[in-house]
Amino acid sequence: MSDDTDPGLAVDDFVDYCHTQAGLLSGRVETMRDEADELLAEIDEDMAELRGQLEDHATATKGTDAPSTPDGPGDELDLDAFEELESDVKEKQLLLEAKQTRMEAFQTLAGAYTDLAEELADDVDDGEDALSRVLEFEADRDAPAYFDDRETMLEAAAQSSDDTDTDTDS
Repeated sequence: MSDDTDPGLAVDDFVDYCHTQAGLLSGRVETMRDEADELLAEIDEDMAELRGQLEDHATATKGTDAPSTPDGPGDELDLDAFEELESDVKEKQLLLEAKQTRMEAFQTLAGAYTDLAEELADDVDDGEDALSRVLEFEADRDAPAYFDDRETMLEAAAQSSDDTDTDTDS
């Protein structure tokens, strides 16, 4: 007879949990990818504006036949605005790099959850062992840091342990 009828911990539940976590992480990567695409579009617009300002300035200074006035050529480059826009572009590029690094970390963890699910399904017969492996996995990879609005097994186990400690202290 199979362990499926045992009311205790079932390995399949942990396999499902790992698949769910991997799916949530993958969904978060998609959201971050959309945000990165928007950021790239903003960077492209800013770069086009910078190029346009440089081209306008270059065109204005090349073709002047008339003597220049004390103020200089008519279409002078607003250096402060140019530098501010350039600074914004650099800041957005750093943000994009950080977002890409974060996406890679989320993808790596999603893949690791998928691998763990396969290992549990193939190699583990005992629910307690599956729980132990999931808790160890999440602790080793600091999995709670990746889930802002969802409690991981590790957090639930820690909370349960804290509750038990509080109950025995009374």
